[in-house]
Amino acid sequence: MSWLRSRLGMVAGQRGSALVEFTFIAIVVFVPLIYIVAGFSAVQRGVFASTAAAREAGRAMGTAPDPVTGTARAQAAARLAVADQSVAATDVRVAYAPAGAGCDAAGGYAPTLTRGEEFSVCVTVTVRIPLLPEFVDANTATGQFVVERDRYVDP
Repeated sequence: MSWLRSRLGMVAGQRGSALVEFTFIAIVVFVPLIYIVAGFSAVQRGVFASTAAAREAGRAMGTAPDPVTGTARAQAAARLAVADQSVAATDVRVAYAPAGAGCDAAGGYAPTLTRGEEFSVCVTVTVRIPLLPEFVDANTATGQFVVERDRYVDP
């Protein structure tokens, strides 16, 4: 066996160096890779949370008897949907936009819940990346759901 080692150029001084090299590569490559995967997972969780919250808030608002009750129900439904995705429910903002407008125009519109009314419910969720400080919260995900009131009102 020693003739094979000498033939392949292996010397006794390199025993265990593969373990050191593997450990170094694991620290340099795998740790950042795991952090990137965790970051993307947090962003994706925020996107899912905002989409589900917009859908549930839209359904709650669309089935409400009046705008005040609908707003309270929509806020509660959005908080529940966001909490279901393990996102902090304190970072949720529900706004409404007129029909055909995107979520950029949300905020200045208040639905009247009349028969045949169409409006969008926009839910914005702040996404926190793991291991970043609290003041780094510029990442947001916005979900939109279009409510067509005549589908939810009994004739």
